[in-house]
Amino acid sequence: MSHLHTRLFFTLVGSLAAFALGGIVFMHIDDGSRVVHVVHSFIIFPALALCIGIATYPLTRRLLRRLERLEQAVDALGAGNLSARVAVEGKDEIARLAQSFNRAAGRIEELVGAHKRLLANASHELRTPLARVRLAVELMGESADPKRRAGLDGDIAELDQLIDEILLASRLDTVASPDADEEVDLLALAAEECARYRDVRLDGVAAVRRGDPRLLRRLLRNLLDNAQRYGAAPIEVRLTRLSGSIEIAVNDAGPTLSVEQSQRLFEPFYRPAATDRSIGTGLGLSLVRQIAQRHGGEAAYRPLEPHGNSFVATLPLRA
Repeated sequence: MSHLHTRLFFTLVGSLAAFALGGIVFMHIDDGSRVVHVVHSFIIFPALALCIGIATYPLTRRLLRRLERLEQAVDALGAGNLSARVAVEGKDEIARLAQSFNRAAGRIEELVGAHKRLLANASHELRTPLARVRLAVELMGESADPKRRAGLDGDIAELDQLIDEILLASRLDTVASPDADEEVDLLALAAEECARYRDVRLDGVAAVRRGDPRLLRRLLRNLLDNAQRYGAAPIEVRLTRLSGSIEIAVNDAGPTLSVEQSQRLFEPFYRPAATDRSIGTGLGLSLVRQIAQRHGGEAAYRPLEPHGNSFVATLPLRA
């Protein structure tokens, strides 16, 4: 680079600095004259900001993508996906944050898994003493007080149902793949379940989708049991085809539940305060939601006008 070019280069650098300050720039020419330029900061500031933005965009975008992946993993963990992890990239603060998240998520998954296994194993072990109690009641024969024996039979049946529901809930939590995947005629399945009860009306359209027939039957049975125990006649089962899904609604004419109660209906072991606490186990509707979610759907409660309740399971027609 010639001497003139060097002088021009540093003159331009000085001009850029002056541009940032919005001042006056003096440019010297070889013949000794000088030219005065007045530069306004409102012209150079946007240009400098644009240059800085272009220069830092790749780095900023890379950091934002890593933070987005970390945010997605946090959302997945909060939604119940305990296996959610995030890739550790680099050795900066974001990488250390990702490592901390993975350690915490792993620990949470271990604790929840241990709790579910303990619950399932304890429920399974209860089967043996329960069978012994049932055998002892049967050996009592006709000499036992009929009223006391009837009470014992009812308690045994309720305990047996509770163990069965706890085992099913634990299995739905721990086993990712379904036990069966078959074509299920939901209208025919609903007709079979409605035939087990009196004064239950069935209405709706035919719908077939793939799924676990045993679980879908359990979903319908739990909804009908809930309506029989806590609702009032008439009880209606209605299948409605929506856009890409089927809605299974079990309606009853019982007292409409409050907003506070309706928000907790699908929680395990929840029973409204006004109901008879000796009826049911409080796991029926929780299993309905688990089964619906296992098939890609959801369960919800809707109040009916002027009174009544509607418990709805919505399932996509495509598995």
